[in-house]
Amino acid sequence: MPRKSKTNDRDAKAGSAKADVVSLKQLAAHLKLSTTTLSLVLNDAPSAVSIPQETKDRIFSAARELNYKPNYLARSLRVQRTHTLGVIVPELSDGYSAMVLNGVEAILSTQGYFYLTASHLHRDDLIKQMPQMLAERQVEGVIAVDTPMRFEPNLPTVNVSGHEDVAGVTNVILNHQHAAELGIGHLYNLGHRRIAVIKGQQFSSDTDVRFKTISEAARKREIPIDPKLTVQLEGDSPSPEVGYLAMKTLLATGEKFTAVFAFNDVSAIGAIRALEEMGLRVPAEVSVLGFDDIYAAAFHNPALTTIRQPLFEMGSLAARTLLERLSNGNDTSIPEVLSVESTLVVRGSTARVTSV
Repeated sequence: MPRKSKTNDRDAKAGSAKADVVSLKQLAAHLKLSTTTLSLVLNDAPSAVSIPQETKDRIFSAARELNYKPNYLARSLRVQRTHTLGVIVPELSDGYSAMVLNGVEAILSTQGYFYLTASHLHRDDLIKQMPQMLAERQVEGVIAVDTPMRFEPNLPTVNVSGHEDVAGVTNVILNHQHAAELGIGHLYNLGHRRIAVIKGQQFSSDTDVRFKTISEAARKREIPIDPKLTVQLEGDSPSPEVGYLAMKTLLATGEKFTAVFAFNDVSAIGAIRALEEMGLRVPAEVSVLGFDDIYAAAFHNPALTTIRQPLFEMGSLAARTLLERLSNGNDTSIPEVLSVESTLVVRGSTARVTSV
């Protein structure tokens, strides 16, 4: 009777294993390595750097050959960690929220973390329910973006553009005073004295502080903002249409102005459309200043002058801060506020005033 070779035995085992997903223990036995070694390599753990590349290659090759699939749920229960965060945003659009999320993702993707995103659409019931829903899905912490704290922060929480003083919550905020000085200062230096302001929607976390600091910067230069030149965005659409409609309302009053300071870039783009429909050239007759510096701002026609809010960096900072809190366990040294700075980006939508 012919003798079976060890090679044939291994091939037979491999063929049988392909029919069923193997466990980490079975894979380790096949390779004659410890489960710890496999876990370090397969999870790309920092301590795996000391493991020879030849061994790593063997592990990955065998994992593919034997159709190894990690049992994520079992591992999570074993170590009581899911490496998953929850991110709550008003809505997913190509503006503010998307840029913050890009920053969050850039950090989490390098740290082996996954995140679940939930949009509350400015509904109070969803704002209250979503943190609990995320907790039930075993997230380890929460990043809220432009979201009022209508819930108890039972998990480590960081709020981007949060202005409420809540115990245990770190707020990542913009230095709005500096931003207002940059914006009003730019328009003032171009000779503008009749400046209209488009305020944000009532539900936005930044609406009040942004309008207050803009008004203070204008008064400081003895050009107070005329209430008749102030209009507020209405509706919860992330479309430029809200800025378009706000500018239509302002133009209908017949009040004269030479510049517009818009709440954000999206509303500024809509406002430009309304101005041009009325035959007012931007920036020859009316200058328009945006806020945020979203990706589309540089490619609009005219390219939008704006106050750059470092949204990507704010998302990255929020993610890093939350991960540090999770790694420090019960460390009570939680920063209440982390402030970031804005910059003025001058493009084609503002110019020196030619008439009053």
